[in-house]
Amino acid sequence: MAKVIMIQGTMSGAGKSFLVAGLCRIMKRDGYRVAPFKSQNMALNSFITKEGLEMGRAQVMQAEAAQITPLVCMNPILLKPINHTGSQVIVNGEVLGNMSAREYFAYKKKLIPDIKKSFLKLEKLVDIIVIEGAGSPAEINLRENDIVNMGLAEMVEAPVLLVGDIDRGGVFAQLLGTLMLFTESEKRRVKGLIINKFRGDKSLLDSGIDILVQKGEIPVTGVIPYMDIKLEDEDSLTERFAKRQKSKIDIAVIKYPMISNFTDFNVFEQIPDVSVRYIVSATELNNPDCIFLPGSKNTIGDLKWIRQNRLEDAIKKLAKKVPVFGICGGYQMMGAKILDPNGLETGGSIKGMELMPVVTVIQDKKVQRQIHGTVNELKGIFSVLSGLAFEGYEIHMGKSINTEVAFVMSDDKNIYGTYIHGIFDKSGIASMFIKALAKNKGIVINSENCLDYKDFKEKQYDKLADTLQKYLNMEDIYGMLREAHIR
Repeated sequence: MAKVIMIQGTMSGAGKSFLVAGLCRIMKRDGYRVAPFKSQNMALNSFITKEGLEMGRAQVMQAEAAQITPLVCMNPILLKPINHTGSQVIVNGEVLGNMSAREYFAYKKKLIPDIKKSFLKLEKLVDIIVIEGAGSPAEINLRENDIVNMGLAEMVEAPVLLVGDIDRGGVFAQLLGTLMLFTESEKRRVKGLIINKFRGDKSLLDSGIDILVQKGEIPVTGVIPYMDIKLEDEDSLTERFAKRQKSKIDIAVIKYPMISNFTDFNVFEQIPDVSVRYIVSATELNNPDCIFLPGSKNTIGDLKWIRQNRLEDAIKKLAKKVPVFGICGGYQMMGAKILDPNGLETGGSIKGMELMPVVTVIQDKKVQRQIHGTVNELKGIFSVLSGLAFEGYEIHMGKSINTEVAFVMSDDKNIYGTYIHGIFDKSGIASMFIKALAKNKGIVINSENCLDYKDFKEKQYDKLADTLQKYLNMEDIYGMLREAHIR
């Protein structure tokens, strides 16, 4: 049987996802077969496996760190918010249905057999499973029927490392307060405390750590410095949305409330002389070199938001000078009309932005597939992409015309769309895309700076692992591992 360890955090964004990824890379380099596991993930950034099943991208990132193929059993339950009070519930990679928060809370205990089945399947493939919790394990109002934090730790008999984020302040209160709200049996599962994102002289922490250990009665397993690691972070708490600095090539991404799969643009952030700004109002838009309408989990609702924030007119005006590119839900918005006859998202119908002669109908069956091929013949600014090899995946519930080609374009040379997520991750497409924007702007950028994105991510995983190995007591962590025992 595989051995297990679990990372829980004092709050969302404490660093659980990166810690799991880093531990996976360390253990892989030490010669173990290792995999991540998260029983329930809430995220709008998702991925489609080779089998056509949907899972959260955080576990895909962690699987990449472990150098293992992403499998849906690593994330058996995915919740994709469709509004502020409800989510689409995805179980074992397939849509179960839409539920309100209250409905899901009452239902989720029925999913325990699915969690156990996924864990047992994964356990047969690896030596070690590194489990990630969700949010805070001390949400006492949600403790009943917990399936993702201490409830899961008990289910598989996992030891726990508890991590707190010192960058937000109050890390001692975070850790001690969490321990105080645990039951005695829950507290006994915690084998080590981790202080994350520390900046400065560690010796200044020593007296506080002594008191923390004295009051918490649990050792501190590591103090991790703040790291400049460029990997996919938790979508609800990403710092990417706050970036405002412009570079030679300025890309604007419209950040509507239900934005999904904005990981499509991460590759551009790593190219020198390129900036990616996430825009919420017409006044922020200014004069970018390209505008992206990204994916959306509520296409009609987000199109209404665009209009409420006076972005539609600004986008159409800029489209006369610069390319406007829609991906998935954004592509649907750029069409003539969107219909949701069965109320799967918002319901009803709405006139599109009329940048493309496309009509979309939201349908019950979700399209979920990986896809690869070559870019069809294009005209205009991005004609240089024609014939380039691509790979990516589709996740959408809408059916539109012209979806069998990589890129759809209108008669206007500046209007493009696609249903394919991840299409820019191949270095050839990303670099040619940026060079086309530079040519359209009348400037030259150094083509040597256009990176191989997969190679870049591998170096980031190694950088993460190197740092964790230096500041964590890995001997103690290996000593904490236990064989899993499903209850």
